[in-house]
Amino acid sequence: MRSYENPDFISDKRLKQRSYYIPEGKNSYILLNGIWNFKFYEKDYDLVTDIKDWETIDVPSCWQAKGYEKPNYTSKYPFPIDWPYLPDENPCAVYERNFEILDTTRKHYIVLEGAATDATLYINGVYAGYTQGSHMQSEFDITEYLTLGQNTVRIIVHKWCFGSYLEDQDHFRYSGLFRDVYILSRPIGHIGDIFTHTKNDGSIEVDFEGSAEVSVIDGDRVIQTKQAEKRVELKVENPILWNAEKPYLYTLQFKYQDGTINIKIGFREVRISSTNELIVNGTSVKLLGVNHHDSIVNKGWSMTDAELRHDLELMKSLNINCIRTSHYPPTPKFLDMCDEMGFYVVLETDLETHGFLRLYGTANWSGSWKKTEEWPCNQPEFEKAFLDRMVRAVERDKNHASIIMWSAGNESGYGVNHDVMLKYSRERDPDRISMYDEAGWKSEYNQAFSSMYPDVSKIGRLAKNEEICKPIFFCEYSHAMGNSPGDVYDMVEEFYKYPNVIGGCIWEWCDHTVKVGNTDRYGGDFGELTTEGSFCCDGVIFSDRTFKDTTYEVKASYQPVKFEKIDSEIHITNRYNFTNLKERKIVIEIQKDAEILYTKEMCIDVEPHSTYILNLKEFDLPKMAKYGCFINFRVYENEECMALAQFDLDIETAKTEYTEEFAKIVDNGREFIAEGNNFKYVFSKFYGNFSSIEVSNKEQIIEKVFISSWRAPTDNDRKIKTFWGHEDLRQGENLNLQFSKVYYCTESDGIITVSGSLAGVSRAPYYKYTSKIQIKKDGTIIVKMTGNVRENCVWLPRLGFEFILPSENRDFTYFGYGPFQSYCDAKHHTTRNLYSSSAEKEYTPYPVPQEHANHTGVKYLTIGDLEFFCEKGADICVLPYSSQQLTNAWHTDEIGASKATYLRVDYKNSGLGSGSCGPDLEPQYRVGEKEIDFEFIIKPKER
Repeated sequence: MRSYENPDFISDKRLKQRSYYIPEGKNSYILLNGIWNFKFYEKDYDLVTDIKDWETIDVPSCWQAKGYEKPNYTSKYPFPIDWPYLPDENPCAVYERNFEILDTTRKHYIVLEGAATDATLYINGVYAGYTQGSHMQSEFDITEYLTLGQNTVRIIVHKWCFGSYLEDQDHFRYSGLFRDVYILSRPIGHIGDIFTHTKNDGSIEVDFEGSAEVSVIDGDRVIQTKQAEKRVELKVENPILWNAEKPYLYTLQFKYQDGTINIKIGFREVRISSTNELIVNGTSVKLLGVNHHDSIVNKGWSMTDAELRHDLELMKSLNINCIRTSHYPPTPKFLDMCDEMGFYVVLETDLETHGFLRLYGTANWSGSWKKTEEWPCNQPEFEKAFLDRMVRAVERDKNHASIIMWSAGNESGYGVNHDVMLKYSRERDPDRISMYDEAGWKSEYNQAFSSMYPDVSKIGRLAKNEEICKPIFFCEYSHAMGNSPGDVYDMVEEFYKYPNVIGGCIWEWCDHTVKVGNTDRYGGDFGELTTEGSFCCDGVIFSDRTFKDTTYEVKASYQPVKFEKIDSEIHITNRYNFTNLKERKIVIEIQKDAEILYTKEMCIDVEPHSTYILNLKEFDLPKMAKYGCFINFRVYENEECMALAQFDLDIETAKTEYTEEFAKIVDNGREFIAEGNNFKYVFSKFYGNFSSIEVSNKEQIIEKVFISSWRAPTDNDRKIKTFWGHEDLRQGENLNLQFSKVYYCTESDGIITVSGSLAGVSRAPYYKYTSKIQIKKDGTIIVKMTGNVRENCVWLPRLGFEFILPSENRDFTYFGYGPFQSYCDAKHHTTRNLYSSSAEKEYTPYPVPQEHANHTGVKYLTIGDLEFFCEKGADICVLPYSSQQLTNAWHTDEIGASKATYLRVDYKNSGLGSGSCGPDLEPQYRVGEKEIDFEFIIKPKER
């Protein structure tokens, strides 16, 4: 057994974990980031002591991001499960650099903030210690190995070690010194660990190792100072309390000898109420969160301070108030920023053993997380490592105001070793909540019941389950893969229904990809032996931090003000927990069609969790509108819109105008031809649809119009697309291989009647329909389609008409939900108005090309020389690529060139949901009805 495979050898000479701080003083902090000598070995047994042919590498960085080995994405173990053993050939790397010591009378420590997966330390050629735990801090006393002046540090890092069995997280796997490395120079007898305890009455209790002058400071004002040893009690009168909305911090300062330590503290109390609510500072709080991995394009796990802060700034702009640090502690500076900017943090330790789920392969898979007798969580050999990871997480980060909950890891079964972890965190830090997802209500030490990916109805069932005498927290509840999520709004509304449902976190914050040229690459693109493919592309935002359209749906679902229209009243509910609505600007608009008739700014005094009622009768409304009349609400914080809502106002809408006189239709045997002053239409009797639409002597379509139901599957369609027929043609309806059949096509009294059906290859027709097409003398086309979907047919992706237009017809204007894409389950971030766009603007380069750019509730559309009208509202989509192009491509560079403009006018498009990992799409958002009745109008554009 090699030493790094030994379960009892997870550290050597590593100091006991202390709380995080950086002491201030002359030469006290020596940052070793920068260029290091570097030597990579594909097999650790090739490693030699005397290295001559050094290369160089940046520290911090991941060696895969620097060209040593390829990226590797998997959520399974990338090696056999034969614990504690690792493959014979274990890659490793040697890091080396010089540093200068100016005073050898002081104590010196080297700190590794992140080393994957282990680190063996040498100072001036002498062994100085060993550590495991990739995302944990490791500190070593190197005083005895130093000399005055130049010194050399060498660190050997293995790709795998025994600890790798506890680090099977779902992300790209990286290796190396990926976080800060630094030396602390400290006087003899310096302060060691510090543990602060604050209460909302302003009292501060501090336990610390050493003696110091301790002060509590508010800004530049010193409130109180005491000389103390080991323990001190301080007091702030009438403290300003910390919360995620108003994160007020004080400074706790320790002065000792020639050093100073400054720690930011916040006054806040967290508890669980008798009704299992989460109570922060006496107020019931909902956690509207996201899971955050450390991931940056082409740099892997190594994120700069600016990149981390940018993530948090974006989260703030999206109304996110909670972060689960999936699935390991972040760099401590990230938590400093959370304290400062205001987030509730679920701090998760560096532990996941997901790969044991496939211990014996699918053929022998029990299919249950509960049967975990052979998992590390129940093996005594792993207890030391389990506890070590919990201890190091709690001890490092215990002074952060933002942390309200400790998590004992993720997807690792449940066993006795988890109870050891939870027992430690509860006894060491009873002022925070300790939880572990799979412990449920089975563990006496688990304080919160957590669950993953419920459907909407399950939230209520869990909330009403009397066996669950704990707050319910959904650590992962919606899966933001590809064009999604579409279920957040409904989920959040359920959170607010039940006091004991304290909220949850979306999986996850950002896509994980590697850019090759301009193309996002993901799992399977780098020759991995095992991978989950594109499952790493599951972020609320893209990997480059740009927003998806659905990013704004998350913002709208999390918005801090709830608007409801109840009869002739608007109920405005303040969902802030610590902010009165008078601190925000509310703008009200009355909108008729695309015209704003009335605007008013409001400042209303509404306490948190209270409701203000606005009577609509005080507004003068128009008598009639073309498309509709609406009342709009927007809530601004520092000129940024944080909440919005729009409601229909009940007024009459006008009908589309056209002449009642029919155009003359000529039957040439194969086609019906209708001509007028500025139009000529050719309707194919064979195909039962238009094959030519000319307006002002210009062809508007380049192929025949056709009815279809296929859409390029979204990532969230992965469970249903087999039944649609995308990949396995044995099971599905084969909608992607559609045949069209026209039973008859006749014309009588100016009305063309088509009887037809649609069927996938090798299948019975799934849809039989009758279309009646009227062509008026002014060129107006009225399309009425009624039909029936086969009773035992699966619900459809969408259903409607496809028009293939000339490429130059790119620009369009529509009245419907916009300006972002909208779907029946994801439109809360949009409002109805008149918008202009283009096929190019609508296209979004998802790493896996897929369905997107839909707009629902569209009553008017103009593109090229055509205008479309739908009184009930249609779903439309305009893109420069066909559904088939998007379907066939696995990456953006495989789509091919744009050959036309592709327009869909749909009866309905199914919603997005989050079914890639989450629940199936809710029935009300599916095209699941069996009887179809669809009508729309096409008119030549007036010139």
